[in-house]
This record gives sequence, structure tokens and C-alpha cells, in this order.
Amino acid sequence: MKTTTLLAGLLILGSAGPIICYADQTDADRHHPGTFIKDSAITTKIKTKLAADHITSAAKIHVDTDKDGVVWLTGTAHTQSEVDRAGEIARDTEHVVSVRNNVTVKRDD
Repeated sequence: MKTTTLLAGLLILGSAGPIICYADQTDADRHHPGTFIKDSAITTKIKTKLAADHITSAAKIHVDTDKDGVVWLTGTAHTQSEVDRAGEIARDTEHVVSVRNNVTVKRDD
């Protein structure tokens, strides 16, 4: 039983190595894993706030955070007030340095 548990643990640890290396190669601007986690946490907080605020276009608004705490909003919203509200939510999120709101208004036909 101990051997099976040990082997399972080694397989899990062994498979995590390539994932971590791959992330480092694709995210060259993020020099430290802690930075990547912080950026992801900011992005997740903003997405959660957008959904909780019941912005009807939230699924069409894409959020990305760079290593310097700059949030990039892209995609489409139904109204200008939704675009503005998405920017407010992002600006009011902890650790956000600035927001680049490139969301455009596109009414569904």
C-alpha cells in the first residue's frame, strides 16, 4: 500500500514539472511564479465581481492582468454603461495599478 501511494505521489510530482517549465516559457514577462499567481488572482477577482454585478455582457468581456498590475479589458458589451461599470469594477479591485478598457459597445441583433 505504501509503495502504491509513493508511486502515485511521484507521478503527480513528476507531471507537475513540465507544466511549470512550460508556463515559464510561455509567460516570459513573468519572472517569478508568485507574480503569475498574483496576476491570475487579480484577473479572477475582477471576473467574479463582473459576474456578481450582473452585467449582462460579462461573459463577453475578457480580463487579463500583466506583471505590473495593469488590467486589460477587451471584448464587447451591450451598452456604454456596462463598459463604464466594467472599468469601475476593475479599478476598484485590490492591487490594480491601472485599467486599459478596450471594451466596445455591440448590441445583439
